[in-house]
Amino acid sequence: MTAELMVVRALVLRALNEITRVPGAAIPGVLAPTIFMVGLASVFGKAAELPGFTSDDFLTFIVPVGLLQGAGFTGAATGVNLARDIEQGWFDRLLLCPAPRAALLAGIIASAGLRALLPGTFLFGVALALGVDFPGIDGLLVAVPLVMGFACLMACWGVILALRFRSQQAAPLMQMGNFVAVLFSTAYAPKELLAGWLETFATVNPVTLVLEGVRQGFVGDVTWADTWPAFLALGLLLAAFGALAVRGLGRYGR
Repeated sequence: MTAELMVVRALVLRALNEITRVPGAAIPGVLAPTIFMVGLASVFGKAAELPGFTSDDFLTFIVPVGLLQGAGFTGAATGVNLARDIEQGWFDRLLLCPAPRAALLAGIIASAGLRALLPGTFLFGVALALGVDFPGIDGLLVAVPLVMGFACLMACWGVILALRFRSQQAAPLMQMGNFVAVLFSTAYAPKELLAGWLETFATVNPVTLVLEGVRQGFVGDVTWADTWPAFLALGLLLAAFGALAVRGLGRYGR
């Protein structure tokens, strides 16, 4: 177990080193969620005045959306980086090391959870500067692990596609998974204000539960009734996509 953890740690550190060695590559993923948040709040800010809207401030309402988007971008970038390593042959050499493939996969995915803190921290700082109220320590204690977990989920999705296509040309599909998962939820309006078909999608979309969990503290109080469904939904999604990623890795090279 100690040797496996050392492998995971080494892969996480390698991913983090990419930020310091090539900081320009991380800038788009850091800035994009914040730009989307500010732009949407500027255009649709008056939506908060609609009857039934659950927040008095649209910017506050969509801050959690930006946090999940930043995590999703990070997860997709993890898949793109894996595809790059496959194209360059580095990943094939990595598979020759005497470490379980599950440990290699864990290191790649865990790095996404840590890297998601970078765009999340930047967006959160901008939101506070623009007047968004602090969600409280309890709100952060719920939001941070959910955001990190969502980044790991999107990293699993990216890994699945990278192992399937073995090319960076699959990057749009990796990003599309993030956009679809967040868009078809209660991202930009409460469920009661959505069109009928979108309300149906948001109801069955498990990411809606994750988003509502992150939204606690920003909009309303932190409650157990909104917390446990968020972690349960995220845990089940991670288990499902993680199993598919392990399966794809097991078939890689055969």
